Amino acid sequence: MNSYTIELDSVIEMTDEQFFQLCQKNQDLRFERNAKGDLIIMSPAGAETGNGNGRLTQKLFNWADRNQLGIPFDSSAGFNLPNGANCSPDASWIPIEKWNNLTPEQRTKFLPLCPDFLVELMSPDDSLLDTREKMKEYLENGMKLGWLIHPKNQQVELYRSGRDVEILDSPKTLSGEDVLPGFILDMTIIMDN
Repeated sequence: MNSYTIELDSVIEMTDEQFFQLCQKNQDLRFERNAKGDLIIMSPAGAETGNGNGRLTQKLFNWADRNQLGIPFDSSAGFNLPNGANCSPDASWIPIEKWNNLTPEQRTKFLPLCPDFLVELMSPDDSLLDTREKMKEYLENGMKLGWLIHPKNQQVELYRSGRDVEILDSPKTLSGEDVLPGFILDMTIIMDN
């Protein structure tokens, strides 16, 4: 997936509400915003990535429906991170307590928090360096567990709060550990796409 960054910090200061409205008025485009306020425009994912992301999201939603421990989100959900960045992970989840503490208005906009769990699924054209930086940014803003999945390389990078990054080669399954108790993802739905 190609992305383009437009540096806005010296030209315009866009509020969270203005960024939300920009996204709402241009729903055919995918936008993110970094902590400096730069606008990141991303192209749609290819079919293989879209299918893998859909299957991953489906499994996360099925797990969440069974246990009612929290609220899952697909790649269209936006988050306003504490550092000011606005991101949309490929799949994410927050505990039910965090959801219950949000106002009805907050629930209709980009959530003012970082997900406890999230996944970034690499597209063939994604920059590994940029995506790793994004994962580190999520950790710095409150993520407890994150998966950076590289289908092409058959690798997964595990990001955990307070721990070094762990790289797994050709894992058969991934565990939600204590963040998503009982969630096991069969990686064949992603890697053998």
